[in-house]
This record gives sequence, structure tokens and C-alpha cells, in this order.
Amino acid sequence: MKQEKLELLADFYEFTMSNGYFEKGNKDIAYFDIFFRNVPDKGGYAIVSGLEQIIDFVQNLSFDKENIEYLRSQNMFSEKYLEYLSNFKFTGDIWAIPEGTVVFPNEPLVTVRAPIVEAQLLETTLLVMINHQSLISTKTSRIVRAAKGRPIMEFGARRAHGVSAAIYGARAAVIGGAVRNIMQFNSKRI
Repeated sequence: MKQEKLELLADFYEFTMSNGYFEKGNKDIAYFDIFFRNVPDKGGYAIVSGLEQIIDFVQNLSFDKENIEYLRSQNMFSEKYLEYLSNFKFTGDIWAIPEGTVVFPNEPLVTVRAPIVEAQLLETTLLVMINHQSLISTKTSRIVRAAKGRPIMEFGARRAHGVSAAIYGARAAVIGGAVRNIMQFNSKRI
């Protein structure tokens, strides 16, 4: 599925802080980790998912004229910062645990290292991508274990909040162990 344009999917303060760092000439390198503190249902582990979408988002992050005009209309950003965004290219590094890996509380799933002006713009979107898909992969993994070898199918699209959530949710369910399609399901004896 082609990644939708998500460059403005961020808490507004991500942009105002990035603008502030830019205006102050802050060239510091920032690091941040994405991790979880505990497993809410006491399941003991989680399954990482969402990395493919993170990579696509970061590699293609750019701000078009419409984005720049919207930000300009907020009367919060300097013209130099808006010009910077119109030529934006992520220059940092990202390390991540491979999708499908079992992880535990307080373990970094993704680490971002980048100039602070850039790193600030990634936080919200990366959290959305990793949290949603890892939740689905983890739940699916537990259901698959409980099924003791019987195939489990994914039907999340029926209640998903939008097309993207349905597609990425189905993808995450497969990472968690659901069968890939009905043909695979029908080929196994229950």
C-alpha cells in the first residue's frame, strides 16, 4: 500500500519546538527511544511491528507547498523555518528491532539519532505507527498461542478506523502469526 501523506501528522508543539530550535541555531544531536513501560494485560511480552511504515515515512518525509501554506497561515513560524521545511530531508539515523521480534518493557524498539530540529518532527508519527501495529501483532500472537496450532484469521478490517488502519492492522496480525489469507486457511484441516 502506498504510504499516505503524513508530514503534518504531529502534535502542533513538535513544529513549534522545531521552529524554536531552528531559530536559535541549535545544531545539537538528539537521541530518543520508543519503548513501553509495561504490558497492560500482564501478558509479559510484545511483538514489534510497524517498522516498514516508519522507514517509508522517514525516507519520504517532505513538505509540499500546501503544507507550507497551512503552517504559514498559523502565524507561528518564521519564513526561514518554512523555507527549511520546503527543502527538508532527514539526515539522521534510526536503529530498530526487527519486526516480529519478541520484546519486553523498557527495551528500546526504535532509536532515533538526528539533529534536534529534525528529530522533533518524527516523534508523534513514529509512535502512532509502532504502537498501533505492535498492539495488533502482540494480541494476535497471544491468540495464535492459545489456538494451539489451529489457524487464526484476521478480520480486523470490519471494525478498523479507516482503510489504512485495516491494511496495517491486517499486516500486523500476520506478523503476529495470523494466516495470510483464506486460501491458506482453507488448505489446513481444523
